[in-house]
Amino acid sequence: MPRSRPIHALAAAAVAVAVVLGPSALSASAAPDQDAQPLPSADQLKSALLTAADLGPGYTEIPVTQSPSPGENPTPVAGCAALSALINMRATQTGTDVAHAAVELDGPDGNPMTTQVLATEAPDRLAADFNTVADALKTCHSITFNGGTDDEVTFTVTPVTLGDRKDAPAVHLDGSLAGVQLNGYVGIERFGTVAMAFGFFERQGTSEQTASMQYRTAVAKVERTLGTHAGSTTPPTATPTDGRPV
Repeated sequence: MPRSRPIHALAAAAVAVAVVLGPSALSASAAPDQDAQPLPSADQLKSALLTAADLGPGYTEIPVTQSPSPGENPTPVAGCAALSALINMRATQTGTDVAHAAVELDGPDGNPMTTQVLATEAPDRLAADFNTVADALKTCHSITFNGGTDDEVTFTVTPVTLGDRKDAPAVHLDGSLAGVQLNGYVGIERFGTVAMAFGFFERQGTSEQTASMQYRTAVAKVERTLGTHAGSTTPPTATPTDGRPV
């Protein structure tokens, strides 16, 4: 498997971005509610992301602009109609007004690979997007990614529990490419007005325990940084250094 971004990395980027930026986020903005509590900024979301130090020795942060994304390299997707629709919608979307932040963290030689995306929307829009994505994951059993070459991979999709909250949607993706086993874990979570998508992908391994540990680390950091808790519908309460509410 070459060190250049392989199909499993492309799949991870596609899934992670699509599941957190759902149809409402990708549509035109509604007029802002002047009485609503301000949403976190992209910089505030970035401070809540995982870093290489959070995951331990051997991890390196990869600039997201260097990682394949659906917008830069559209990925044909088949199967799982609802999830495929979200990914393909994201692939053809030129931009979104939603504040978001993303990170990719690679282990030695790019294996394993961890992705995390945080995005924020008004409560009603986020609830709609989160429910849409949760339903898409729950109804997905097999999905195929094709990088535009011969790197076609069909993943079997099964539900799993990654964190402490059993209601948080998460799935295991299991496939192979040229005899190389590919495994992934994707989970989504809500923190008031912030949504998170987490992805863990690896070659030649099935480290659910590591994926779960990293997911829990990601959840704990968001909770600590934004002053909220997983599964909450209440906006974050953390206050940035300039004294403005998040």
